[in-house]
Amino acid sequence: MKKNMGSIDSAIRILVAVIVFLLLFMGKVTGTLAIVLGIVAGIFVLTSFVRVCPLYLPFGISTNKNNK
Repeated sequence: MKKNMGSIDSAIRILVAVIVFLLLFMGKVTGTLAIVLGIVAGIFVLTSFVRVCPLYLPFGISTNKNNK
């Protein structure tokens, strides 16, 4: 599968995931919202390391400069 995420996109996702994880561990977010945000942050980390965003595929979006 072709990589469709650029380095800036990947870095932003990692940054957002770190912020969410910090909020979760400090107890600022709790309950169902905490579970949902934790799952989303985990997906952000996974897609950042793989550098493929499944939601970009149907729309043909690519932030990877090497794919263009």
